[in-house]
Amino acid sequence: MQYGPLPAEARVGIVVKRGQPRAAELGRGLARWLAERGRQVLVESELGADTNARVAGSRAELARLSDLIVVLGGDGTLLGVARHLRERETPILGVNLGGLGFLTAVTVEELYPTLERALSGECRYDRRMRLAVRLDSQADGSWHVLNEVVLAKAALARMIDLETAVDGEEVCVYKADGLILATPTGSTAYSLSAGGPIVHPGVDVILVSPICPHTLSNRPMVLPDSSVVRVRVRSSDRDDVVVAFDGQESVPLPDGATVEVRRAEVGVVLLQPPDRSYFSVLRSKLRWGTR
Repeated sequence: MQYGPLPAEARVGIVVKRGQPRAAELGRGLARWLAERGRQVLVESELGADTNARVAGSRAELARLSDLIVVLGGDGTLLGVARHLRERETPILGVNLGGLGFLTAVTVEELYPTLERALSGECRYDRRMRLAVRLDSQADGSWHVLNEVVLAKAALARMIDLETAVDGEEVCVYKADGLILATPTGSTAYSLSAGGPIVHPGVDVILVSPICPHTLSNRPMVLPDSSVVRVRVRSSDRDDVVVAFDGQESVPLPDGATVEVRRAEVGVVLLQPPDRSYFSVLRSKLRWGTR
């Protein structure tokens, strides 16, 4: 996917990892750099006192008002921003300040050259699918996740029964520590740790990975992105099961609660350097080919 040059009147939002002085310092320098180039800048309150940029009242407001968002932190910070985008496909440039960084794959040294290219329309934009989640135990609200939805037991070393159906047809009752429903982007996150496959983000599918299943023949499945997955909780202890969204938020699930997962209509757009490929990121982050 290719975007044109960012219009002069477009707003650039800056989000930094909270509690990290290095991220805040880099964010203040970035705000000045953008202002010197005549760009409108939107920042969070912790940066506002040291810049002349407009201060957003919340991260949700910053996500709503920005036309391009620069995230200075790690994958968790980027996931938190993506959660606030809801129905908008605002491009995100993720800059890694430590940790593995599959989503925030741009280094600090690459920040300004990559941003120059983004402003002039020379960067590549990857559109990543998200999952939309609804709970029958919650009258209002839905969630959109970029990585995964996880159903798990709150207590340690306890299994739960999860009745799983796809497009109305029963698949099985998973007896496991939990169940992960992931996107291709999330295939290198929790799903990978649970034995799931690595899926190229250009392939739009839904991954279903049981966590420590009691039946050894229960293996991860790859479903078409048109699938609707419904999981019903069977637990003897009320409110002892939780559903987590991208590791950012969780909701307790009573016995009999149903979680419905399908592809979201709106995805997330990640900005990438033109010379950066998905396989180069895998080689770098997973140290493939090294000993």
